Amino acid sequence: MKTDHQGVTRAGIARVAALALLWGSSFLWIKLALRGFNPVQIVFARLLLGFVVLAPIALSRGLHFPRERRVWGHLFVAALVSNAVPYVLFGIGEETVGSNVAGVLNATTPLWTLLLAFLVGVDRAVTVKKAAGFALGFLGVVVIFSPWESASEIASWGGLACLAAAASYGIGYVYMGRFLTGRGIPPLMLSAAQLGAATVLLALALPFAGLESPTWRLDAVASLLLLGLLGTGAAYVLNYRIIDDEGPTAASVVTYLLPIVAVILGWIFLDEAVTAAIAAGIVLVLAGVTLTRKRSAEKR
Repeated sequence: MKTDHQGVTRAGIARVAALALLWGSSFLWIKLALRGFNPVQIVFARLLLGFVVLAPIALSRGLHFPRERRVWGHLFVAALVSNAVPYVLFGIGEETVGSNVAGVLNATTPLWTLLLAFLVGVDRAVTVKKAAGFALGFLGVVVIFSPWESASEIASWGGLACLAAAASYGIGYVYMGRFLTGRGIPPLMLSAAQLGAATVLLALALPFAGLESPTWRLDAVASLLLLGLLGTGAAYVLNYRIIDDEGPTAASVVTYLLPIVAVILGWIFLDEAVTAAIAAGIVLVLAGVTLTRKRSAEKR
């Protein structure tokens, strides 16, 4: 694996931009897919399609699925908090809030990750920059929600669902860091196995929340295919290629680009308003994320 101080190549920059587009556009595809499917149906199809893309690639490289029951137990927990729960929550959230808002709130994931890592003792180092980052990030979320505007759609259960989804991602990162990564399982296979476990979880949920008849609209079906095949399957492959070729710090740059992509696409294709509160919230959240991650980036 290359280290980040060697510099990011032009091809690496292109891959980072492509990954930002794939993941940042996911919020648009979710919004469009909701025109024909409910959140649970969307997530099941997304996970299944992502697994169909990822598993054959991993197996073609000579990788093997884990055999230990304990590892699969951890994979199912990770799948629950990193895939099943946040994916469904974003789908529920986008029933009432814009894809741009969902994308911005998703950017709080690194803040949740660091907070949870501190609470469980994984990272107890508290610096002035890190504390300032948390404060800025929290202020950004408050500005996005604008609770002083009682008519704001963002200050709703949908907005809270998106925020809870970002927190669930944070739990997932901490859990995977403690129980799954660094244990000899190749990241690509780890990801494929986790998507497979998440697909099983959603299949179990379908009889309870996914049996209503879908509306087979062309835009909804196309969005669902793009979300699963590209936004999930291809994006995972591209993410690990970036980590292998350019290093983890270069890969982390995607975090800063996702909300910008989500806001721009929501504005272009869904005519979602870019309010002063959303713009200010983006700046504050990303500034907070930058401060909290600066120290770890300098260590690499």
